[in-house]
Amino acid sequence: MNTAAQLPVATSTGPAHVTTPAPREIWWDLAGRDPDLAVTQTPTWLDCLCATGPHRDASRLYTFPGGARVVLPLVSRGRPRRLDAEESWPAGWGIGGPVASSGVGPDDARVLFEDLARRPALRVGVRLRPQSAELWGRAARGLFRLEPHTTQAIDLDGGFGTVWRDRFHQRVRRDVKRAEKAHLDVEVDRSGRLVPVFQELYDRSIERWAVQQHEPRALARWRRRREFPEERLAAVAARFGTSCSLWAAWDRGEPAAALVVLRHGPHAKFWRAAMDRDVAHPVRATPLLYRMAVEDACAQGCRVFDLGESAPGSSLEHFKAGFGAVSRPSPRYWRERLPVSAAERGLRTAVKRAIRFQDA
Repeated sequence: MNTAAQLPVATSTGPAHVTTPAPREIWWDLAGRDPDLAVTQTPTWLDCLCATGPHRDASRLYTFPGGARVVLPLVSRGRPRRLDAEESWPAGWGIGGPVASSGVGPDDARVLFEDLARRPALRVGVRLRPQSAELWGRAARGLFRLEPHTTQAIDLDGGFGTVWRDRFHQRVRRDVKRAEKAHLDVEVDRSGRLVPVFQELYDRSIERWAVQQHEPRALARWRRRREFPEERLAAVAARFGTSCSLWAAWDRGEPAAALVVLRHGPHAKFWRAAMDRDVAHPVRATPLLYRMAVEDACAQGCRVFDLGESAPGSSLEHFKAGFGAVSRPSPRYWRERLPVSAAERGLRTAVKRAIRFQDA
């Protein structure tokens, strides 16, 4: 771990201090007292990033004159400063954003974003969780650009009986009952033993996505494995331990579907899913796994089941809504010293046109 540095920051009420990387004991203390903390805002998640990608810990602890403290989970790419990217989090890693004690106000939030705006990195980005997006979003305006995102979550208050009866859509309950009649073999693993099963199904999913999107299979495999390398799930399972649940279903001995759920405190998070559609769809294996994972989260005392991001109006949003998931904004605020993102988007668009790519 890098040696922590302490830096002064001026505020209207006196000097604040920034410590980077953020001391883990303080981060965990704030995490334990933040009722809306997401799984992806923990030091464990940062460790997973650094273990499976070209990232290093750049987290920042802000200590304000009034005693309020904020940790901003942050990683950098480790490049020369003017070419670096400092993000909370990089694309594909979900929600980051500030972890705060009580007493943090608008002035403190503004100081944090003013400090980030002075960073010498080529790009700085912060993805906010829905519960605190208004406070931190106001502080970022005028300094950072807004990039809208939407995340969906199931309210687990009332327990699984209430969720099943009042929040699951009738069509989902019907699919689950169909799966139960198919007598699938279902197993939950909290040791990482079923990682190879997930990887096999994920490879089959890549093949299916390639056909759906009119994408060359070699390109699809390269792109998907770059986004989600094989070692990443094993690393996450090892670091989260029993808080990482890998659910898998078989139909007559053939792997059908699998999904990964992470947990911290009262929050559960769906992370990844994969399936062999030809095996899973006829017996509705995937809805059954979601149902069992939600019931397990309720039994563990969770209050929220985060189903992650989906585009408004998409089939994925519709699928998640069937389980009672409600959409809420979780915006990303970012700034760049050079228009690198625009150039990257232009290149991706040109490649998609060349191969007649179709978004699924």
